[in-house]
Amino acid sequence: VQLQASGGGLVQAGGSLRLSCAASGRTFSNYIMGWFRQAPGKEREIVAAISRSGGNTYYADSVKGRFTISRDNAKNTVFLQMNSLRPEDTAVYYCAADGRFTIRTHAGEYDYWGQGTKVTVSS
Repeated sequence: VQLQASGGGLVQAGGSLRLSCAASGRTFSNYIMGWFRQAPGKEREIVAAISRSGGNTYYADSVKGRFTISRDNAKNTVFLQMNSLRPEDTAVYYCAADGRFTIRTHAGEYDYWGQGTKVTVSS
């Protein structure tokens, strides 16, 4: 499956951004989808993930209550709504697809990756 992330940009602290990830090539609903981020000098970490149907979600503690992951299987797209952004949210954000049946939180367990979209939050 091919993934194309978009929606990043520069925003002030407290602002919002909505990331999108469009998938093509295979049946989108057969994949768990995740959003990861990687800040300079840091390891890639999971931000959020969503089950195939959208019925189950996972959030990193650092984003709970501020970020919302969702998906539209009819449009082959997964979203990440980011509110109350903080400077520490600055990173390149990646979407990823996992063909397994349960949500995983480690980057190495995801099969396909988008190219990344940069989010910069100024203080």
